[in-house]
Amino acid sequence: MPEAAPRGRLHVRIYLALLASLFVATLMFALAHLRFDPIKAGYAVVGPRMHLMGLVMMLSVIALVVAIGAYPVIRRLTSRLERLERSVDAWGKGELSTRVAVEGDDEVARLATSFNDAAARIETLMTAQKSLLANASHELRSPLARIRMAAELMAEKAPPAIGAELRRNVAELDQLIDEVLLASRLDAGGLPAPCREEVDLAGLVAEECARVNAALEAQPLVLDGEPKLLRRMIRNLLENAARYGGGSEIEARLSASEGMAVLDVCDSGPGIPEAERERIFEPFYRIAGASEAAGGVGLGLALVRQVARRHGGDARCLPNGARGCCFRVTLPRKLANTD
Repeated sequence: MPEAAPRGRLHVRIYLALLASLFVATLMFALAHLRFDPIKAGYAVVGPRMHLMGLVMMLSVIALVVAIGAYPVIRRLTSRLERLERSVDAWGKGELSTRVAVEGDDEVARLATSFNDAAARIETLMTAQKSLLANASHELRSPLARIRMAAELMAEKAPPAIGAELRRNVAELDQLIDEVLLASRLDAGGLPAPCREEVDLAGLVAEECARVNAALEAQPLVLDGEPKLLRRMIRNLLENAARYGGGSEIEARLSASEGMAVLDVCDSGPGIPEAERERIFEPFYRIAGASEAAGGVGLGLALVRQVARRHGGDARCLPNGARGCCFRVTLPRKLANTD
C-alpha cells in the first residue's frame, strides 16, 4: 500500500504566503500607479520631485503591507523552532524528562514527535542502567563481607607486608562499592527526599580537617542540609587534596557570601590543567599521570558535585596561584521548598 502524501508541508505554506504577499503587492502597485499617474496628474504641474515622493510613499506602503502579511507565518515558524531549540538544549544538559510540545502537522511537528520518541527511549535506557548499577553495587556487599573475613584470616598468617596489602585492597574495593552505590542512587534519584535539618557546617569541616591535619579558617555557619551527605562531600574534598596535593599543606576556608556558604579546599600540589578542570568531575575520570597507587577510585569529585547540586549548590575547580588548585563548593544556606 503506497504511503499517503504528507500533510501540512511547511514549505508549501511559506510558498503560498509569499505568493499571497506578492499578489497583494502587485495589486497595490497597480492601484498606486493609477493614483500617481503622471499623465493624469499633470507631470508638469506635479513636478518630478513630487512624483518621486509619491512613488517612495507607494513603495513604503507596499513594503509595510507585505511585512505585516508575512510576519505571522514567519513568527509562528520561528517561535516553534525556538521552543524546540530550548527543549533540546535542556535535554542535552541532562534533563532527560524534557519533551517538546507537538504543534501542527508539518515538518517541525514531525521533528518534535521524533525527538520525543528518541528522548523517551533514551530516558528508559538510562533509568534501567542506573537501576542496574545501584542494585549490582548493593548486591556486591555480601560477597565483599566474606572476602574481608577471609582476608583477615589470611593476613594473620601471612607476612606483615602481604597482610597490609590485602587489607588495603579490600578497603579500596569497599570504598569503590560504597561510592558507586551512593553515586548511582544520587544520579537515579534513589535516595529519599532531602531531610532538612540545621547543620553546623563549620563543625563538620573542622572535624574532617582534623582527620587530615588540614589548616582551617572558618566562620560559624549553619545551613539546611543532610549531615551524612555533607560530611561525605567535605571528606572527599579533603582526601582528594591529601592524595594529589603532593604532600603540600591543605587549607580549608569557610565563609558566607550573599546567602551562600562558600567552602574552599586548596593545596599547593601539581595542580590541574585548565582544560581538565571540568572533566575531573566526571565519574572515573583521571587526569594524565595520576597514579592508581595513590588510591582513590575516580568517584570522589563526582560525588562532591552531586551532593552540592542535591543541596541546590555547585562545585568547581579554580587555580591556586602558580601551583596547586582550589575546589570551591557553594551551598545555599536555606533549601528551596520543593513540597
